[in-house]
Amino acid sequence: MKVLVIGGGAREHALCRSLSLDPDVTALHCAPGNAGIAEVAELHGVDALDGAAVAELAAGLEADLVVVGPEAPLVAGVADAVRDRGIPVFGPSAQAAQLEGSKAFAKDVMAAAAVPTARSYVCTTPEEIDEALDAFGAPYVVKDDGLAAGKGVVVTEDVAAARAHALACDRVVIEEFLDGPEVSLFAVTDGETVVPLQPAQDFKRAHDGDAGPNTGGMGAYSPLPWADPKLVDEVLETVLQPTVDELRRRGTPFSGLLYAGLAITSRGVRVIEFNARFGDPETQVVLARLQTPLAGLLHAAATGTLATFPPLRWTDGAAVTVVIASHNYPGTPRTGDPIEGLAEVAEQDAPDAYVLHAGTERDASGAVLSAGGRVLSVTATGADLATARERAYRAIGRISLDGSQHRTDIAAKAAAEA
Repeated sequence: MKVLVIGGGAREHALCRSLSLDPDVTALHCAPGNAGIAEVAELHGVDALDGAAVAELAAGLEADLVVVGPEAPLVAGVADAVRDRGIPVFGPSAQAAQLEGSKAFAKDVMAAAAVPTARSYVCTTPEEIDEALDAFGAPYVVKDDGLAAGKGVVVTEDVAAARAHALACDRVVIEEFLDGPEVSLFAVTDGETVVPLQPAQDFKRAHDGDAGPNTGGMGAYSPLPWADPKLVDEVLETVLQPTVDELRRRGTPFSGLLYAGLAITSRGVRVIEFNARFGDPETQVVLARLQTPLAGLLHAAATGTLATFPPLRWTDGAAVTVVIASHNYPGTPRTGDPIEGLAEVAEQDAPDAYVLHAGTERDASGAVLSAGGRVLSVTATGADLATARERAYRAIGRISLDGSQHRTDIAAKAAAEA
């Protein structure tokens, strides 16, 4: 199987790493990729948002499968362009990707499918915003209706800050606050059959103790020793399958990766949001534990044959990933700084720990430089969370990036309680 992955972050590096280890993958390509992905895939300089260009590249490579990683190309219809060329693609249509592209659309789908979620109002005027904030009270949850790269949500006790964020959005969803721990659950689907993966938990806030601003994610771990063993089955029955069934009923079948962000509240499981693609950094830990070869699973979803796909196999162990971010992230990050210590991690920590690149590039001399806000995802596996955590942070200790930041408490609480 020849596979083309679209995107250039740590999520795509994790996908490419797993695909490169799949014996059925005979050629692996990525566009545009990054410095780390270049070690396992051939890179192509194509605009990931240009559906025609992506489809042309896939056809030229005679790709048997195209995997679209990020949300923006999906919402822009890149998967549609590839599908129109008769090439199997893992990723929903632009219409189905509105499940992530518009929070108001997602709320409408959930209401029709009787999926449990937070009560909410969709607001477009200052008057509507004030009424909604007053109706729910603090803490205020304000979400930009459109894509915002994981940074469009504000949760605050400060009504002025909530109102300011709401007014900065063209259309905004204001909803009730959901108590309880959060869980990320991915499911692979072909539009009918839904195959859930193992749950993970990510860490959205920039600093230790869940302090600081929201980010795209500063780390993750899997499995969740504190979660109810029946959680996955319950979410499949009450959230994932009804959502897929409703989208098919509407004539916009969803095939690809359906990501449910969940709150385990005192009143039961509630959906915080849907995404239409693998989450970053949760993908890094989920794929680290998946033993089933990845290409066949994604191809089955792309070709409507998931119903006959064998049950997934998982390791019994744990995985932890910790994000190394640039100076000032999630504000305007500093870029162009050299990254040292990557070879040492590869020599001394592999295969138990490894580095997945997010925002990196190589200069003319071959040195790896920072090129984004989230720069690296250091991922480690172990028999349990404590071991995986220790290995991840040991590897981080070998890496040098001037001004960088990372959280020191990823999976600490779960490891202590396991």
